[in-house]
Amino acid sequence: MVVGILGVHGFVRESRSLKDKRKVVSSIKDRLKNKFNISIAEVDYQESHQQVGLGISMVGNDHSFVDSALNQVINHLRLHPVMELFDYEIEVV
Repeated sequence: MVVGILGVHGFVRESRSLKDKRKVVSSIKDRLKNKFNISIAEVDYQESHQQVGLGISMVGNDHSFVDSALNQVINHLRLHPVMELFDYEIEVV
């Protein structure tokens, strides 16, 4: 069994309230879950109206598949029109 963990730090510049940010984060979470079959949660900066901290995990039986899928998630987030991706960390064990 291979477990992949991805930590993401992003920024929603246009957000003026927690409600605005949660709408964007909810949309991101739903799209990523459906497209990549991952588990995702907002794990940091819940009380900040612009910063986003996401925790993403994936389980598989092939190290290269899990690593590749998490890199595809990163590429998808880089292209997001509202959230800017600042930093990320991938660990596959």
